Amino acid sequence: MLQNQVPHDLLRAARAAGRKVAAIGGGTGLSTLLLGLKEYTDNITAIVTVTDDGGGSGVLRDEYGMLPPGDIRNCLLALANTSDAMNELLNYRFPEGSLKGQSFGNLFLLALNGVCGSFRTAVARMNDFLAVTGQVLPVTTSNVSLCAQFEDGSCVTGETAITKAKKQNNLVIQKVRLKPEGAKALPEVIKAIDEADLIILGPGSLYTSIIPNLLVDGVAQAIRRSQGLKIYILNIMTQDGETEGYSASDHLKALMSHGGKADVCLYNTDRAARRLLEKYAGESARQLWPDPREFRQMGVELTGESILSRDAHFVRHDPLRLAYAVMKTAARLAPRQQVLRYYDELMLRQEE
Repeated sequence: MLQNQVPHDLLRAARAAGRKVAAIGGGTGLSTLLLGLKEYTDNITAIVTVTDDGGGSGVLRDEYGMLPPGDIRNCLLALANTSDAMNELLNYRFPEGSLKGQSFGNLFLLALNGVCGSFRTAVARMNDFLAVTGQVLPVTTSNVSLCAQFEDGSCVTGETAITKAKKQNNLVIQKVRLKPEGAKALPEVIKAIDEADLIILGPGSLYTSIIPNLLVDGVAQAIRRSQGLKIYILNIMTQDGETEGYSASDHLKALMSHGGKADVCLYNTDRAARRLLEKYAGESARQLWPDPREFRQMGVELTGESILSRDAHFVRHDPLRLAYAVMKTAARLAPRQQVLRYYDELMLRQEE
């Protein structure tokens, strides 16, 4: 939490007048970002991919025909203003029986889906129940799957199958698309992007968390026409089954080739612990170090910050340090005026 060095009412006013942020992605990367962002602004819209077909979400998708709830649930909990007991309950996973591995939060969304009659309304109700900061939106309510075309021309459908095929055949993903094509973004999603003064892509799995959002009709177009600052948060490591062998600039090239756009790329400057790097090396993953020349050639500014988590088991971003770096970058490249600028500077000073 931000240190309480100024009156609480003033901090609350600063958050209420905070930047309008559209954060686009999925998985644990987006929820990690949201945990930190809510300390700086109340005006957050999390736009979440709906192509997951693995784990508990995949089971509910197959058995009940609902959109996958897992990424939505994680983002809702990241922005929730409820008790630790409620968060623990919604994160609870059943240890055995027919519900083994299933999360109670997923089942809660399933029940709301049945009561409300639509996934869109169920998510809106969950926003209310958890008193979330801002709002969490599925990028679309169309039932879509992710398809990948590999360098040998073969195509595979489904996130889980794509990861498996890539690892087995050691092929590079050339392009991904949605099936069926033509899925429309929710009107609220386009409105949030249009109104945002800060659009954030990532962190998260490149091909299965970030890019699928760009493939929904209207999203990439809204991002590209926006006058808001666009920040791409580079992953700390390459990812087994998706981006092994990729350079930092390869990530950005893939994003841009699927309709994405960035003004600046934010990356981590801390070196991960050797024992963790050795652990990830077993998964053909390595730490990413951007080449400034390559980013300049693509017209994207590169900015590095110390945003690595002190987690002893995984290489991941620290929520608060990541959010601070994002807001500091926004204050430098897109400063707001008058009292809004004062509020932004006030919030940043709390972490210095």
